[in-house]
Amino acid sequence: MHIRDWPSTERPREKLLAHGAGSLSDAELLAIFLGSGLRGRDAVQTARHLLQHHGPLRRLLDRSARELAQLPGLGPARACAIAAALELGQRHLAADLERGTALTDPAAAGRYFAQRLRPRPHEVFAALFLDTRHRALAFEELFTGTIDSAEIHPREVVRRALAHNAAAVIVGHNHPSGNPEPSAADRTITARLREALGLVQVRLLDHFVVGDGLPVSLAARGWL
Repeated sequence: MHIRDWPSTERPREKLLAHGAGSLSDAELLAIFLGSGLRGRDAVQTARHLLQHHGPLRRLLDRSARELAQLPGLGPARACAIAAALELGQRHLAADLERGTALTDPAAAGRYFAQRLRPRPHEVFAALFLDTRHRALAFEELFTGTIDSAEIHPREVVRRALAHNAAAVIVGHNHPSGNPEPSAADRTITARLREALGLVQVRLLDHFVVGDGLPVSLAARGWL
């Protein structure tokens, strides 16, 4: 049975229009990009096959457009469409953090850190520098480490904050394992960063840990 023959409430596009993109499964979202499936499979079945054999979703979408194009059911056109959609999402998040725009939604910073750091195969520590009105001044990747750790120097974070004349800083790093739960070391370095930045009257607003799913905010946990 073709997707067009499904009940309208079950078709991915109709579900998206009626209930929003968040109501769709990973396979249904991917099926919208596919449009049609491989011989003997509809687009949703083909998407499920891709996720089962080349996923999960994060691993699938971390591939370059050239790599995606080699997978069954994709090809150059669909791979380019997926890569372009990911880039559009990243630019949309970045637009909220452009200089001159006040950061009114703290979760937006977390999503931005996730978009920038989640694909990285090694641990990366980055900082978002803000002015007195919480407008973005700069985003910098400050430290890069191994697959499970990065050495962080509070003095360097302070130096970069002063270089940007920042009044506040949000930091974040990724866990390449996919587990976003903050470690004891994450909590310790957060306390050291807050103390070091406080000496020069720069506020540490949050520390995000990026893994699979939503990033974890140490401020929301009450650890900052």
